[in-house]
Amino acid sequence: MVWIGMIFVVVFSYVPMLGIIISFKQYRPVLGFMKSKWVGWDNFSLMLKLPDFYQVVTNTLVIAGLKLTIGFFVPIMFALLLNEVRLMWFKKTVQTFVYLPHFMSWVILGGILTNILSVNGGIVNNLLGWFGIDPIMFLGSNAWFRPVLIVSDIWKEFGFSMIVYLAALAGINPALYEAAVIDGANRWKQTLYVTLPGIVPIMALVATLSLGGILNAGFDQVFNLYNPIVYETGDIIDTYVYRMGLQQTQYSFATAVGLSKSLVSLILMAIAYRLAYKYANYRIF
Repeated sequence: MVWIGMIFVVVFSYVPMLGIIISFKQYRPVLGFMKSKWVGWDNFSLMLKLPDFYQVVTNTLVIAGLKLTIGFFVPIMFALLLNEVRLMWFKKTVQTFVYLPHFMSWVILGGILTNILSVNGGIVNNLLGWFGIDPIMFLGSNAWFRPVLIVSDIWKEFGFSMIVYLAALAGINPALYEAAVIDGANRWKQTLYVTLPGIVPIMALVATLSLGGILNAGFDQVFNLYNPIVYETGDIIDTYVYRMGLQQTQYSFATAVGLSKSLVSLILMAIAYRLAYKYANYRIF
């Protein structure tokens, strides 16, 4: 059974790494990997000279950073609120509804958001019109596109992330709450001095592990929502590599950009796991 998994990883994860050589060549499909002209670090030098590259890196860091930061606190707050609910049927119903979007692809959600935020007939703009506000091009405005990405991503994922904290809350010793009640602590004091300290290790673990994903701003989401009008604020490294490599057939340059991102992500992942081991006593090996 282990061999099946190992073969899968080798075929789909390690064998494709041979394609890294493309980033050091002027790759031509008709010549293949070996016969294409070797250009060394030229593709990386070109990458660092293009102003577009720095723009997509900035966009990636801003979008991913805001997603990780805001998306870190929302599940915690919602888990704390849901933990106070005493009606189990209501609690389970709400929990089901909020984590259901996690299982939907961005292809589906992208179409739904496009219709909801449409200037012509979109629900959001219709509601704004009732208050005398002019229609807003949410998906065609550089000022609004990033907030749409961040809010929609949190809406999709916070319910699933909340499960981790609900599990941590369930593991807190009830005797601690009983002792707090005897000492005269109200619900707020119990949350502040019992609940939050009880989930701090999980919070530290999630925060440190998320550091490794700082360069992953969500290709599926951005690709299904963006357009040339919002490239200035919405174009990220993954979509940039897609356009350069598959649409403009600059295979070597796109591979160089992707390789650079992978190396930085590897370093950040190593740092994240080191911090997770140091502060949350979490380790894989």
